[in-house]
Amino acid sequence: MEISYRVASIDDLDDIFQLVENAVKQMERDNIHQWDSIYPTKEDFSNDIRKNELYIGIINEKIVVVYAINKECDEQYKNGEWQYIGDKFNIIHRLCVSPDFQKKGIAHTTLSHIEVELVSLGIKAIRLDVFCDNPYALKLYSNNDYHRVGIANWRKGKFFLMEKLL
Repeated sequence: MEISYRVASIDDLDDIFQLVENAVKQMERDNIHQWDSIYPTKEDFSNDIRKNELYIGIINEKIVVVYAINKECDEQYKNGEWQYIGDKFNIIHRLCVSPDFQKKGIAHTTLSHIEVELVSLGIKAIRLDVFCDNPYALKLYSNNDYHRVGIANWRKGKFFLMEKLL
């Protein structure tokens, strides 16, 4: 399956949010309670679009993955013992694969795409946070050489801060 990636537009917002709502329902069925009606919201994705920081992956004209990427981070990111200290890093937020396309390598392919794009821009590291009770996400990032550098505590519980040097 070949995925084409592009910056999301406001015309994509309803489809993006439907994908996320479906993913939240699947996470709930899997007893993963990291996202809900409070976060992420449609407004979060709309703000990402407005700032040109939201990307989508498409297969056969259907959005199969969405993610935001920027340098913005919560105060809890200060808890990380980051390996790369400098300004050439980006942070992945809200990476979400459609339940219809999960367990098909979409997230792995998307991470590889992100890494290639960032390297071409001179970025030296990728940072992110992952819910400690999401075994699928933990396995994904661990298998792709992301390393735990700290812990963040948010409303939903403990999240591991992770980083990969490019």
